[in-house]
Amino acid sequence: MKSVVINSSFAYTGTYVLVITSRKEVGSFLGFPVYRVESMKFLACNEALRFSNSQEKRDEAYFMSLLKTVEATPGLYYSYETDITVNLQRRCKLMEAWTSKPLWKQADPRFVWNNHLLEELIEYKLDRFIIPLLQGNILKLLLYHAFEPICVGLSFQVTQLKLKSSPATFTLLSRRCTRRLGTRMWRRGANLEGDTANFIETEQLLELEGFRCSSLQIRGSIPLLWEQIVDLSYKPQLRIIQHEQTPQVVERHFNDLYQRYGETIAVDLTDKHGDEGQLSAAYAEEMQKLPNVRYVSFDFHHVCGSSNFANLQVLYDKISEEFEKQGYFLIDKDGKILEEQRGIIRSNCIDCLDRTNVTQSYLAQKTLDIQLQRLGVFTSTEYISMFPEDYVKFRTLWAEQGDEISLEYAGTHALKGDLVRYGKQTVAGFIKDGMSALSRYYDALDLVSGRYTVSKSNPSPFQLNSFESFSYLPVASALLIGGLTLTTFSLQQAARNAQHYVSSVVWAGVTAGAMALVKANGRQFCSRPRLCRLL
Repeated sequence: MKSVVINSSFAYTGTYVLVITSRKEVGSFLGFPVYRVESMKFLACNEALRFSNSQEKRDEAYFMSLLKTVEATPGLYYSYETDITVNLQRRCKLMEAWTSKPLWKQADPRFVWNNHLLEELIEYKLDRFIIPLLQGNILKLLLYHAFEPICVGLSFQVTQLKLKSSPATFTLLSRRCTRRLGTRMWRRGANLEGDTANFIETEQLLELEGFRCSSLQIRGSIPLLWEQIVDLSYKPQLRIIQHEQTPQVVERHFNDLYQRYGETIAVDLTDKHGDEGQLSAAYAEEMQKLPNVRYVSFDFHHVCGSSNFANLQVLYDKISEEFEKQGYFLIDKDGKILEEQRGIIRSNCIDCLDRTNVTQSYLAQKTLDIQLQRLGVFTSTEYISMFPEDYVKFRTLWAEQGDEISLEYAGTHALKGDLVRYGKQTVAGFIKDGMSALSRYYDALDLVSGRYTVSKSNPSPFQLNSFESFSYLPVASALLIGGLTLTTFSLQQAARNAQHYVSSVVWAGVTAGAMALVKANGRQFCSRPRLCRLL
């Protein structure tokens, strides 16, 4: 298939162009094809690296390793013919003059992942980048695609439902905000502008006999200033950052939500004890200062345990009246607006992944039942759960969406995917969860998003940290493994020779000391972001 330039990036050696080299059509949004990026490649537009000094060459190699990571970034989608950053309700209220603009002008910048990199292409009208590529015979480009596509960090799933012989298209779109990009652990809470980590707008879209129903939910990290720095422990400690602007940060966040979505119900799913309990209490305290937002605390683990999915009815009973009053968006085949959504549910746990996904899928099921009853497909006593084939499809789509969101933020599939798919935790899923939790430490987004800008006038970001974790971790690992091996060997020999008891004690002491040293300096032994401050 043809290659498509989607953006440009800068490093010490000049300009790079990011090119989509493979795509897959995964469905349609409101009748327009949607593609998932399957593979990308960065191409250099010049050979300035030959004139760089040794430090710049080392830095360039690291920057290129980040770009290689971006080439494999999951969850990037685009469409040539429609703007997938805008939900159906907002789209229907936009002026016709707005929708006639190019896609890069229509798009909601919160969800455009290559927005920063497109700026240079737009400013210089492409010539600066297209000419060097063509002269170098790297690839042939179609100029009319050069501003496209607007790449969206998205989870996109679509399926067909039968619904009592009334065929329907059911679509899930989860748009991931770019304002506080980053991965689990390294991006927590809010910044001073009120933007939160892992903020996602999820749209559930039902198309049936010319009618289109849309319902929105949002998720995002707890909008306080807090962190959870990675160390070698299974669950690093949460720390609330005491800051004089914390009340303003929370207020900015919810004012932005009100302007975009209307009245907000903030559902907090965190535990009420331990580190989570302290964070939840601080959140609840700040929410008391906001009279126009309803805060609902629901300890998911306490009420639902590990698999009691149906207990979410307890939460629904608390919010059902306001939730149903918020409504959903509905238009008929002529585009006439029949219903509007007048508010939003904002859910969060700590990661805004597993507990949040289970809760959102439960609320989405309630909305789907209400919509199908409104359209006359179901009677007032019928629900989607009564139709096994369609119900499995519904739950599967929500589970797949949870997996994709988790992969983008945490690097693994969702831990409670089985709970969403089957309503219970399977043994295979439990084992998979343990493996997943061990591999959730990675990050490589600041460079491409523009949060960090490469400049020769700035000092090398890799000379600022004198302690290099990757230099010391192998030594510490060797000491631990060697100590454990020698201790075990000495104990085995102790039965034959009493002197081996002494060496066993010595090696056990050395091993314990090494373990204590590594644990005490766990943060330093872990790889961590180098380009930008965490806040």
